[in-house]
Amino acid sequence: MRSKIFLAFIAIMMTGSSAFTQKLPSKKNVLQTLRLTNQYFMSKWPDPGKSIITNKERPSNIWTRAVYYEGLMALNTIDPQKKYYDYAVDWGEKHKWGLNGGTATKNADNHCCGQTYIDLYLIDKKEERIKDIKTSIDNVIASGKNDDWSWIDAIQMGMPVFTKLGNLYNDTKYFDKMYDMYAYTKNSHGDKGLYNREDHLWWRDKDFDPPYKEPNGEDCYWSRGNGWVVMALVRVMEELPKSDPHYAEYLQDFKDMCAALVKIQRPDGLWTASLHDPNHYGGKEITGTACFTYGFAWGVRKGILDKKTYQPALTKAWNAMVKDAVHKNGFLGYVQGTGKEPKDGQPVTYTSTPDFEDYGLGCFLLAGTEVYKLTK
Repeated sequence: MRSKIFLAFIAIMMTGSSAFTQKLPSKKNVLQTLRLTNQYFMSKWPDPGKSIITNKERPSNIWTRAVYYEGLMALNTIDPQKKYYDYAVDWGEKHKWGLNGGTATKNADNHCCGQTYIDLYLIDKKEERIKDIKTSIDNVIASGKNDDWSWIDAIQMGMPVFTKLGNLYNDTKYFDKMYDMYAYTKNSHGDKGLYNREDHLWWRDKDFDPPYKEPNGEDCYWSRGNGWVVMALVRVMEELPKSDPHYAEYLQDFKDMCAALVKIQRPDGLWTASLHDPNHYGGKEITGTACFTYGFAWGVRKGILDKKTYQPALTKAWNAMVKDAVHKNGFLGYVQGTGKEPKDGQPVTYTSTPDFEDYGLGCFLLAGTEVYKLTK
């Protein structure tokens, strides 16, 4: 507990006067950065249906690519371009609007692509775009099980799909099932659920809840894992009717997480891969940072988070990512590769290439889109 208090004290001191000296860049500058980083990726992957080959070959409708398209669709809302829309539609068509694992899959990673499929359906209502994702989610509901989201990444991959389907079909069964699954992950997985109500942060899965500890004796809270939860809560609350009986709980969890996160921001504006052990793979890392920036910016814009507290923090975070991670050609450095804890995907450096480049960019585009909406 003493080290937690010390970390919080140092963070508060470090985010003091220096944070207020920074300003958000202009809309023009933010958009230039988003276009640069996105064009790097689109140029590198001109065929969105092409398989992804790392340690093995995978189809390009897996979660890593789906997160990129979440970012692209967000970018398209502030910078509408036919090439963005066409690139997303081509992705869906190349996969016949299907899911990795087929409609029988209950894995949230395989459902993530459905977020973009549904968004594209709302632009052009062709039934094939949502047929498979609806069938798969309906199968999840019919199963009667609530324990499929056994790792916190799944909250981001799956929850927004349920929200979108509930709105699309005006059917609260999707909202109700979404909450049941969220609550099970929060309160029941592992020993007592994956959410620590004392620290207001999440253990990635049951392997990391107590007695597991980081080298400094603190609990293991993986940055990107907690980033996924922040992202999920934003994307759900953006579309979920406020009349939903569980909206207030989502909102409180979001506010509590943000309050915990702002206290442990690095002096340079980023967050470390291990949120409570800054010396355990404690270098720069932007995927968690991008997710937190996205959440802070959305919360400030909506009047949910205190502007005086959170705008300086998100400003430092955005400026640090642009300064330290964005290459001249649009490549993003300091992206931790896939995994589930701080040691995975290391080393993370300015020039290191993660095993998948897509999800880091997706998080960055989401963050930048929200920052853009705050700028003058």
